Amino acid sequence: MYQLSRFTWRPLAAAIAGATLLAACASQPTSSQKSAFSINDKEYFDSAAVDVFAFSSKPGGLFFDSKTAGIEIVQHGERTATNGDVRLLHTPEQWDGMGQFVNREVNSQAGTITTELAYPEHGFSYRVQATSTATGLTVSVHLDQPLPADLEGKAGFNMEFVPAEYWDKTYLADGKPGQFPRSASTTDGMLMNEKGLTEPTPFASGKTLVLAPEDDERRVTISEALGDGELMLFDGRTKAQNGWYVVRDMIPAGTTGKVVEWNIEISAIPDWVREPVVGYSQVGYHPAQPKQAVIELDPNDTPESTVELLRINADGSTEVARSGKPEAWGDYLRYQYLTFDFSEVNEPGLYQLRYGSQTGNAFPISEDVLAKVWQPTLDFFFPVQMDHMLVREAYRVWHGRSHMDDALQAPPNYEHFDLYAHDENLDTDFAPFEHIDGLNYGGWYDAGDYDIRTQSQYHTVQGLVHAVEEFGIERDNTTVDQAKKFTQINRPDGQQDILQQIEHGTLALIAQHRAIGHAIPGIVAGRLYQYPHLGDGSTKTDNMVYDASMDPHADERAVGDMYEPSTVDPTAGEDLMPENGTHSGRFDDRWAFTSNTTALNYGSAAALAGASRVLGSLNADLAAESLETAKKVWEYEAGREPNTYRFGNTTGGKLEEEHLKAAVELLLATQEQKYADAVRLLLPQVKENFRGENVAMLVAALPYMDDAYAAELKTLAREYRDGISEIEKDNPYGVPITRGGWAGNGSVMGFGITNYWLNKAFPEIVEKDLVFRSLNYIYGTHPDSNYSFASGIGAESQTAAYGSNRADFSYIPGGVVPGVLVLAPDLPENKSNWPFFWGQNEYVIPMGSRYLFLTHAAQALLEK
Repeated sequence: MYQLSRFTWRPLAAAIAGATLLAACASQPTSSQKSAFSINDKEYFDSAAVDVFAFSSKPGGLFFDSKTAGIEIVQHGERTATNGDVRLLHTPEQWDGMGQFVNREVNSQAGTITTELAYPEHGFSYRVQATSTATGLTVSVHLDQPLPADLEGKAGFNMEFVPAEYWDKTYLADGKPGQFPRSASTTDGMLMNEKGLTEPTPFASGKTLVLAPEDDERRVTISEALGDGELMLFDGRTKAQNGWYVVRDMIPAGTTGKVVEWNIEISAIPDWVREPVVGYSQVGYHPAQPKQAVIELDPNDTPESTVELLRINADGSTEVARSGKPEAWGDYLRYQYLTFDFSEVNEPGLYQLRYGSQTGNAFPISEDVLAKVWQPTLDFFFPVQMDHMLVREAYRVWHGRSHMDDALQAPPNYEHFDLYAHDENLDTDFAPFEHIDGLNYGGWYDAGDYDIRTQSQYHTVQGLVHAVEEFGIERDNTTVDQAKKFTQINRPDGQQDILQQIEHGTLALIAQHRAIGHAIPGIVAGRLYQYPHLGDGSTKTDNMVYDASMDPHADERAVGDMYEPSTVDPTAGEDLMPENGTHSGRFDDRWAFTSNTTALNYGSAAALAGASRVLGSLNADLAAESLETAKKVWEYEAGREPNTYRFGNTTGGKLEEEHLKAAVELLLATQEQKYADAVRLLLPQVKENFRGENVAMLVAALPYMDDAYAAELKTLAREYRDGISEIEKDNPYGVPITRGGWAGNGSVMGFGITNYWLNKAFPEIVEKDLVFRSLNYIYGTHPDSNYSFASGIGAESQTAAYGSNRADFSYIPGGVVPGVLVLAPDLPENKSNWPFFWGQNEYVIPMGSRYLFLTHAAQALLEK
């Protein structure tokens, strides 16, 4: 079995007696010794076994503290420390203050990287300097002016160490031994400050801290160099489950110049070479599809001369089915790559890949290898994400009926967290914090954070509709009762599951039009303490509608019982709250952000029009209402100037692209010429972004368009296929690997879906093999590791993910994580042992619908 999600050293290095430090504690360096680090051409401190980034990524951003900034340590292939920077709390949480990046200077000759930062709200600026020395690395903080009075006793230099890398290990604090706690821990408990906020006490302190002294792979020694400070070791998980171990040194008041200085010594195993990562599909392969392993090697590794594909016999013995020399691909990011093609092997059976001393997991080659890989997504992931429902699976209740008190009108001129905001216009008749009836049904938790993000909802509905229309997907394994707000997994009810999921998403979209008259950005927790809620969504609020006239501390209910299932059918458009609603004085209800933007209206209308085409057999009334609503939205937007208010990613996509979606979906639903005319007019506006949903829409419209349109699409398809060669030159996986703050599995699956539609329309231009390439990437043929990014699918998969159960280091079957995040400048990373990295590990519902479509697309092409 490959050990590829963790890194070990090669047997050659392990045979070398002992291990050395970059700055060995037991010996003093001589003047002739070279610096442990050099600054490479990518502007970070580099050595064979250890790298240190110094603000290669800027702090802050859309989601604030992503734990990908400051001074960071990459030790034996794993990023183990981050956020080496000045912070204002012992263990800051995600939304607590961070210094703003001002400037960064790299002096390779002097071996220094100096970063200037500031807290402008406090009138405070500082510099963090990292310097390569003969004994390792020195990190110091410099002030031109003393600390502002309001930051005295608050500002300190922090560095955070990921807990999963230090569990079950020990530490020394000035020689005093201790063990890193498995569960959140402090020595003297939590303290409450003058503002009523709690802070942890350190569980160790001293002038010198040695982390994991017994582990050559993880040992780090930090010494306080100025002599008047003290290093404190905190457990950030006492404040938040996603907290890290924090080493902190306070900045003294009334001083300038060098105010903090650490000497950092990082263990480096002699001649260490990162273990090869052999990427292949953990699910296996259809006999007819291309089969290629991609081998990721340390830049100091020497490639093996042979790769073997082993066939496994019934008695456990193996025989070589194919062997050959891997082909050199070249360099990508920080690694070198080889490829090994075994497409010619098509005999059904079980196989393993062997490279050097490694033998991988067994995988099948079989015609039905993709037949069931989508089922966990439909059977588990989508039901578990269903908001406003009680979701049961056998003996387990995944969550109760959540957010039955939705929703309060969010205020104007206000910037919220998670990219929600209002300008001066609410675009409703509701007063701020007035309850809006009729929003407490339908919809999925957008991600691990429970909100109803409208853009995610309509992307998902539209994707599921396309999957049904293209592939059928007739499966009944789940009971969904909208009247009772009840879902039961693994209990058939005689209805097609995917249609019931489309209905659930459609109900959330239509609810906005019923209650408000237009699409809205979404519904989100009103208070920051509620936003990172972990566990059962029904415990996030009291599920009783807020009434300002009531005592917030009283256990009062105005009407009914919140645990009694509603007898009102939301699919008929009836209001649940007057019949079975309950009220309380607790101001814990979610907020609805209600901007009436044109892009959101078009996106919502597109999904409603699509849903209308498939819901007739399940819910004819909802299907009819959805189409009628979509038509009204089209006419409404045609009669006004577009409202282009934008904030974050909650107010809709690009206007012309959302417009195109509405035009095509309405064209497919009605076959009316006016929508075909709109598609023709929109083509010049969207053709510069000829990929993703634009391609799906443009191809879907083909049967209703003229020959000139088809010819132009064909030309665009040729240009698109030519452009794929640039992707193939960029990386050995041949798919678009993004470099943003959110990893790229959505783009990879979108690439496969785009190629499916273009292959369907122009098979002579875009080959079907490109579709399989995307799916194989999801299943393990990707950088950094080789496990499947579809949880619970494949021999080895991501089973500690950022879902609602992330605090338990668990997963939701069938969820697809974002995947490999490329950290600037060159580190591909997916932390399989730390689910709290949302940019790498957070499930989002559009990924589920893309995965359902892509798996069926691949199977359909193979069946041909």
